Amino acid sequence: MQLFRLALAALILLGSTALQAQGTAWPAKPIRWIVPYPPGGITDNATRMVLQKVQEQTGWTIVVENKPGANSILGADLAAKAAPDGYTFVTVIAAHAANATLYAGKLPFDTVKSFAPMSLVGIAPLIMTANNDLPAKDVKELIAYAKANPGKISFGSSGVGAAAHLTTELFKQTAGVDMVHVPYKGTAPALQDLMGGSIQILVDVPSTLMPQVRGGKIKALAMFSAKRVAGAAEVPTIAEAGGPPIEGSTWVLFLAPASTPKDIVNRMAAETAKAVTSADIKGRFETIGIEPVGSTPGEAAKFLDV
Repeated sequence: MQLFRLALAALILLGSTALQAQGTAWPAKPIRWIVPYPPGGITDNATRMVLQKVQEQTGWTIVVENKPGANSILGADLAAKAAPDGYTFVTVIAAHAANATLYAGKLPFDTVKSFAPMSLVGIAPLIMTANNDLPAKDVKELIAYAKANPGKISFGSSGVGAAAHLTTELFKQTAGVDMVHVPYKGTAPALQDLMGGSIQILVDVPSTLMPQVRGGKIKALAMFSAKRVAGAAEVPTIAEAGGPPIEGSTWVLFLAPASTPKDIVNRMAAETAKAVTSADIKGRFETIGIEPVGSTPGEAAKFLDV
């Protein structure tokens, strides 16, 4: 009888422990994922592509929320102030690093201390495109036209401090041309204005711009890369197109609020890397000009430190 009671007590204890573990298992509810840009750009597209694969791998429910504004500051701030319980994550791009300098002392969060790096998803070179009515078929002609018409060419970007903005400013400085910057709350509205003729130049990633180039709605002038990109091999490098040999790229990186449990960060990073390096996602990334990475949290942290 005593043995039976001990066995029964053990079963009750095991059952209680199992229920307790079940009650604290992660994730126990849908995960919120913030994209600090409008739908349609590289941040949104790459995030949704990878997270769809993660959901297929795990069975988790992940809800993507677009929170654009202030060059990603609005969405990043929401993530920075979220509870570090593993139910809020955010995707950032190169603008996240630039913001620390552009808005030094004015940000509502610390770009380093407020977040836990999770995984570098991919790196994408930038492409320069133009409105079809611009009388320049390559970069050499663009430079000549801009010098003959200083201040009359407008270029758009997804926001002040975005990789595309800074790369175009570098192009202006290197080529010695005067063009007017028009910042937008994301690439999608800038692209609409490019096709509509409100701006003449737009630099961004091939995944967003090449479909419109191939559809004849805009024209590609050059790629800011040392060699041609597999997903857009018909587009010459900027040096091949008669411009200065400069390079520019952006990246997609997953972050968690600071103090998020390390085991959750590691698990999400592992599932992200598994998704990014899967044959289908890797192939889709390469087709649209994104170099797939899928790093560990430690590697992501080192990348941000560079």
